Amino acid sequence: MAFTHVAAGLALAATVAVVAPAYAVPAAAGAVAGGLLPDLDLVVGAHRRTVHFPALYWLPAALFGAVAVLVPSALAVGLALAALAAAVHSVSDAAGAGDELRPWERTSTNGVYLHVARRWVAPRYWVRYDGAPEDLLLAVVLAAPALVVYDPPVRALVAAMLVLAGGYSLVRKRVPALAESLLNGPG
Repeated sequence: MAFTHVAAGLALAATVAVVAPAYAVPAAAGAVAGGLLPDLDLVVGAHRRTVHFPALYWLPAALFGAVAVLVPSALAVGLALAALAAAVHSVSDAAGAGDELRPWERTSTNGVYLHVARRWVAPRYWVRYDGAPEDLLLAVVLAAPALVVYDPPVRALVAAMLVLAGGYSLVRKRVPALAESLLNGPG
């Protein structure tokens, strides 16, 4: 769902691009960074727990958003969109599958960790798993505003992201076997 998370952030950034075109690029950069930020816990810590904060990212989003409105700057807008995209990413992970390697098997009850309640929120499976056809469709729908609003350089990056999302969707169910063969070596 990383592509979908970035697309969701870019949909938010597209509104900034319409309202305040001077801050369009910082908004897009912040949205991409924030859309990816929570998934840093794929490499450090526990996925969907260490850097996913479904309740807590909203505070910096509100604070940076207020600063961006009251004292607009490229940095304030970028930080506001980064925090907002990270918040949306963290919350939306509960809408999908669990945190397991083969989420279509539905073996995990861990959607995303809610730190303030010290418990896991169960996955909802509204999107069956990352890379599922409906995940790709959601990424395309969410990326559409950025494709319409932004100038060609950002549009090209969004289109490239959608091509990568399509490729990922085609191979997603083969990823666990490939990962296991890489970890276990030949034979």
